[in-house]
Amino acid sequence: MDASEELPLVHVSRSGTVESNAPAVVLVHGRGTNERDLLSIGAQLPEELHVLSVRAPNSMGGPNSYTWYDLDLSAGGLHASQPDPNGFRRSLDLLHEFVEAATARYDLDPDRIGLLGFSQGAITSMSALLERPEAYRWVVALNGYLAESHEGDVEKAAGKPVFIGCGSMDQVIPPVRAERAAELLESGGSDVRFETYSVGHGTIPDEITDVVAWLEGWI
Repeated sequence: MDASEELPLVHVSRSGTVESNAPAVVLVHGRGTNERDLLSIGAQLPEELHVLSVRAPNSMGGPNSYTWYDLDLSAGGLHASQPDPNGFRRSLDLLHEFVEAATARYDLDPDRIGLLGFSQGAITSMSALLERPEAYRWVVALNGYLAESHEGDVEKAAGKPVFIGCGSMDQVIPPVRAERAAELLESGGSDVRFETYSVGHGTIPDEITDVVAWLEGWI
């Protein structure tokens, strides 16, 4: 593993088995964690993938605790929260800039870069896909929802493969929000797989097994 601060986002890099023009996955963590949070999932993904795990740009004040944006709770509290527009815009721009710079830095195949996000990272990843569908091959979104700011853009990702997983007992982001994301993306023409698992706001081994098997068909 190589940790680097030279690109637009602090990140950890792990090379896959492909040395040149490599397929890659960018891991996008959730609120209150950091670039090492999803590395255990990254280690289980297909070995040909170059793994890049990025750190959100905003400190939450505690050690190793970062966030992609503040929460707008005006719609009815945590369960109905939306990304704060200014912070969300900054993080999306930084993620796009990071992927572009990392593609050159690590000799990645620009047509085979995917995003895997959890919670806030899933929300960010789905919106990133809708903003720049040409930049991302696929997206895995775990325990997240589609931001209202991007709901009108779902047709831009027509044909793109998206795996959406959620916990049936999630008390942070209700599973109905993940299901709505799947329905919206599917209505726009994305190739969506939606799965629910017996877990709260987290993942279980069966979910990661499903993700890995699904990825084999797209990378």
